[in-house]
Amino acid sequence: MVKLRLKRLGKKREVSYRIVAMNSTSRRDGKVLEELGFYNPRNDETRLNVPAIVTRLKQGAQPTETVRSILTKAKVFEQVNA
Repeated sequence: MVKLRLKRLGKKREVSYRIVAMNSTSRRDGKVLEELGFYNPRNDETRLNVPAIVTRLKQGAQPTETVRSILTKAKVFEQVNA
């Protein structure tokens, strides 16, 4: 199963994340299928590749709870259902 999840980047206490599509059995920082966006919790910066995310969701990818909340704030699920 393909999941949309966060991949950790950065130094200690200066963390940032990439939103990626990867197999559910892969490790957190393991091999990714596709990079879909960027999230920085320190300044709440988010950059998303919305068309690629919508395509992955339509193919059946399941977002984790954290990624789901990020996508909800960005109103991505409205484009999936349209």
